[in-house]
Amino acid sequence: MLPIVTPQPPRQNRRPVPKQTKPVPAGTVPLQAPRTPPRHNAAARRMLRRLVQSEAPPTAPLSIVDRLAGSPYANPMIQAGGVDASARQTLDLSLELAETMFRYGAGALEVEASIIAVTAAFGLRDVEVDITNQSVVINYAKPDAVPVTVMRVVRSWTSNYAGLSQVHQLVTDIVRGHADRTEARQRLKSITRRPKPYARWMAMTASAAFAGTIVAFIGGSVAASLVAVFTSVLVELASRTLGKWRIPDFFTTAAASCLVTFLALAFWQLSVPLSPAIVIAGGIIMLLPTGRLVSAVQDAINGFPVTAAGRFLSAFLTFGALVAGISVGLVAGSLVGIGVPDVLDPGQGAYPVMVQAVLVMLATALVCITEQTRPAMILPTALVALLGFVMYSLVQAGGLGNRLSPAVAAVFIGFAARLVALKMGSPQLVVAVPALLFLLPGFAIFRAMYILTVHPDDPTTGLFGLFSALTVILAMAGGAVLGDNLARPLTRGWGSNEGRRNRRR
Repeated sequence: MLPIVTPQPPRQNRRPVPKQTKPVPAGTVPLQAPRTPPRHNAAARRMLRRLVQSEAPPTAPLSIVDRLAGSPYANPMIQAGGVDASARQTLDLSLELAETMFRYGAGALEVEASIIAVTAAFGLRDVEVDITNQSVVINYAKPDAVPVTVMRVVRSWTSNYAGLSQVHQLVTDIVRGHADRTEARQRLKSITRRPKPYARWMAMTASAAFAGTIVAFIGGSVAASLVAVFTSVLVELASRTLGKWRIPDFFTTAAASCLVTFLALAFWQLSVPLSPAIVIAGGIIMLLPTGRLVSAVQDAINGFPVTAAGRFLSAFLTFGALVAGISVGLVAGSLVGIGVPDVLDPGQGAYPVMVQAVLVMLATALVCITEQTRPAMILPTALVALLGFVMYSLVQAGGLGNRLSPAVAAVFIGFAARLVALKMGSPQLVVAVPALLFLLPGFAIFRAMYILTVHPDDPTTGLFGLFSALTVILAMAGGAVLGDNLARPLTRGWGSNEGRRNRRR
């Protein structure tokens, strides 16, 4: 028996049943429907959310390539062909570049930036760099692959600013994509094997002439300048002999400062018209670790505490060697019957300002030859030193004093040195260090050591003078680093790919 189905009315004939509204009690007001919040309230909430919340997670790792921001190697052109197959070759090339730069006197920040730029240019992104006082470690750890770590220890240093400039230019060419790995390796090998711009006898002559020039600059007589030249030649010969005997640098520096002090006192005892203090001050300026201190302050400021601590320790050991040598020289002079009263005579007085300006430029040019700077950089470096001397004279006339004036002048020198150096394809250190030497307080160091040695009954004055001289030197180094950082916004893109707007691939 089939079920009986009741027919339904067609769907289209159905009509919705209207809802019945409930009656509202008398004396009450019906509730109003909630309104949509105005649009400006939503905009205010969005603005508040942007102010409160960060744009990126606070614990997100920083890409190592971002370390190149503000350096001459920012935005490198990526050569991505055969990354995995040639990773070890890229690491070896980067390590050789870093070792060469360290040996020639570069700072840790510039070495790190060069490694990152070269590895990024050849397609290696997962790279970490660790730099200490004399070692470089590079680790390449690609995800899901066996990591590769290479290390190099730098055990020797030499003065070769020309070679440092050539390595800087090589890294710039790699970043721009103008040199592949094979060409870069050949050029680096050519740089390390190329002889220095000046022969050894020229560097020794320039060092001796610098001593005579700086003695004249700080107020020495013609006789004092000649004695300083003769003393510097003997010191250079003695240092080379001790170097052949593998004598540590500490004892070599102590022997050099002792020889300078003893010879200055001996010539003064022979009635030569000179001030021993001026001669000694000029003789020890070249022995002061100026470049090491500038690099140490730069490393400390830029976040390399281990490297900075090692360089500071090395620099202070050099100061200790100078102090010991001067003390031994003064005591040796007393033992052989050389009188040492009035050796703090300042000499005949300073020359006119125009003569001093010429002497500063000449002394800077001679230092450039001693440090093996390429010839094209000598005149620009001398002009930067002239600018520093002008600023030093102005702030001295303004009454800033003998401690603050060198620091202010060093800021201008560091600023101009970065502009000039990067424009001519060199790192800032190549220009800044020679231009800073005329500011060093060699006379103050000798005066403090004289009081400590000859007048031991007044040690407070000697220690205060020595501390004051070290403060001035550190202020000079800090001023040079500050000037370098102030000039970075103006040099953004110099020597890099930023001006060409190339995308990283």
